[in-house]
Amino acid sequence: MTSRSPVRFATLAQLAAHRDWVLEAPKDNGTIDTLCVRPEEGKRNFVASMRLDPKEGVVGDRWIRKTWMHLPDGSPDPRLQVCLLGKRVLELVRTDPETMMYPGDNIVADIDFSEANMPVGQLLQIGSAVIEVSDVFNYACSKWIERYGADSFKWINLPENKPLRLRGALAKVSQAGEVGIADRIQKLD
Repeated sequence: MTSRSPVRFATLAQLAAHRDWVLEAPKDNGTIDTLCVRPEEGKRNFVASMRLDPKEGVVGDRWIRKTWMHLPDGSPDPRLQVCLLGKRVLELVRTDPETMMYPGDNIVADIDFSEANMPVGQLLQIGSAVIEVSDVFNYACSKWIERYGADSFKWINLPENKPLRLRGALAKVSQAGEVGIADRIQKLD
């Protein structure tokens, strides 16, 4: 019986050494790498297309039933409807895709999610849908630390890295529509 060697998380030094590569991601017209619907905690459905809706968020996603922020009336906060993550960051922190769980972001794309490139309120066209970049910062959570290590959490939250949104951006759906894996993310004026 062979035992699998323990997962080696990326170190702070390794992540810092690739920061410039992450920052070289396209500023607009980014390609989509992965579309994911999370029907319940810990479940991932990788899809070729998904529907975005201003009331339901990603149709079929657990956001509508379970989220970590709510409005005063108890309904789910729409600023968290769509979770986006940069492909380059995911490639750095997910050192072993065979054994490390996918984080659960709805859209992974090769694009720059920094505040300078996508300020709060920036509208993004993806397929026939339009989403709006939220003012809620994604700090990552205990699950991120468990899956990708404490150094990746530290790297994301370093003061000089916070404006880069290395953990990705959160968004609300402004216009319903279909998003497909072949679509691109484009900034709207």
